[in-house]
Amino acid sequence: MKKLIVLFLFIPITAQAQIVGPVSSPENSIRQNGVSTIATYGDTVWISPALNRNIGNAAEWYSPENADSVVGGIGRVFSLALGRDTVVAGLGFSRETEDGSVPAAYGYYTSTDGGILWDYHSFLLDPQTEDDTTFLYGGEIYNRLRITVPEQSPPYDIDYAGNVILSVNWASGLLRSSDFGESWERIVIPPYNVQNLTPDEDDYFWITCLSRSSDGGCSETENKYNSIEDDNLKGFSIHIDSQNRVWFGSAGGINVSHNALTAPTDSISWKHVSFDNASDGLTGDWIISIQEEPETGRIWMTNWIASDQNESHSIVYTEDEGETFTQMLVGEKINDIGFKDGHVFAAGDNGLFISPDGGATWIKSPQIKSPNTFIKPSAAFQSVATTTDRVWIGTDDGIASTDDYGKMWEITRVNFPLEGGNLYDPEARNVESYAYPNPFSPSVYEVVRIKFEVQQQGNVKVRIFDFGMNLVREVENDSFTPGTYEAVWDGYDNHGRKVANAPYIYVIESGDKKISGKILVVD
Repeated sequence: MKKLIVLFLFIPITAQAQIVGPVSSPENSIRQNGVSTIATYGDTVWISPALNRNIGNAAEWYSPENADSVVGGIGRVFSLALGRDTVVAGLGFSRETEDGSVPAAYGYYTSTDGGILWDYHSFLLDPQTEDDTTFLYGGEIYNRLRITVPEQSPPYDIDYAGNVILSVNWASGLLRSSDFGESWERIVIPPYNVQNLTPDEDDYFWITCLSRSSDGGCSETENKYNSIEDDNLKGFSIHIDSQNRVWFGSAGGINVSHNALTAPTDSISWKHVSFDNASDGLTGDWIISIQEEPETGRIWMTNWIASDQNESHSIVYTEDEGETFTQMLVGEKINDIGFKDGHVFAAGDNGLFISPDGGATWIKSPQIKSPNTFIKPSAAFQSVATTTDRVWIGTDDGIASTDDYGKMWEITRVNFPLEGGNLYDPEARNVESYAYPNPFSPSVYEVVRIKFEVQQQGNVKVRIFDFGMNLVREVENDSFTPGTYEAVWDGYDNHGRKVANAPYIYVIESGDKKISGKILVVD
């Protein structure tokens, strides 16, 4: 296996209290700062959780008016796939149950005019009966657990080629529509302990445990296709590569098929590769993202720990259809991978990693900053995609984009103009300032941002007081030009001590004008 060098560049993180800006204040902004999915085509970007679109790095973002399930309903975008004028969106939502919030499937949106008009397609469910159902594979009839509810089946990933859409949905596994979303069918995936699934064989056994021994082992089984019991049936990622091979990532490894786009469901063949502790194999069975590098045709994928104590987080690529893998960033939990002109970008829980040479060496990016704001140091990096001239990174603190491979950045966040209203709340009243998030937890959010406007150049002083009007922290005392700014406070006082849970008052003095507001600190 090729030797890889990993270089980490760390920047010390210090307590933050400052003014950033001037910041842009568009009415049409993104809906949420947490962006887990980005899809691109040419110079067009679409993002989750709303159907927000940007073309050519424009200041304002577009949101479709007639996508009612997302704009005015409970649906949220879990996955996206793009073509020239085509958008395919997998929709889910959070359903509250006795055990807490559970992700659920909602359906699909398709558009063939760049996102102006949308067609809604319902999610595939079995009729509600107590009995199991059957399916045919290779001339043999097998039993399958019936899927009658949308819970635990959100469309985590989606891809399409022509009129064929593929969707991966955890409990529902892999679904295929050959008529662009009008109807759906279930695709058979190999059992975890099978390396090759082919219709020429007729004795496959999908293990469902009927009873367990005292040590947790399965003492009685039956042959039933059941994703609750078999990790390789739980779908998390999908990719149709440039050779029309289908790559299906599960919690039980990677599966590749040459005929999954076109063959009848009882005749689709798969090769299945799982973790085997080899130095040129997968480092973990849980495959969250699969991407093809345009210049080389390499198939890259994230590896997460699924169940084996010897597994590790990492990313890998294969050049021989999964016979061998090159491992890198071992120990890093990576969420997505992107490519630009020989550079590889790996977005992870622990930061953004950039390789300038196709994965041979890696540098951990320092904290992302733009001339007028920053991504908070603790942000998780969740998604990567590239347009014609930019790389786009989705984080839980907004979107960062760069046109020079990470040397300089632009940052996009949800905006709520001071003059009142935005795309999602046009009737809001005018305000002179506001703080967000509020209530503010320093351990959860890291910083609170106080938005205000400087109307004429002069000295601006921003201070934090307790409810007895005792000075807690001077955030800034300097001269600023006219514009909209954000004062950033990390919840610490002037002596470097974290403040107690309580209400605090921020006071902004600019010229002869004084503005104040309340921040509730709860940690």
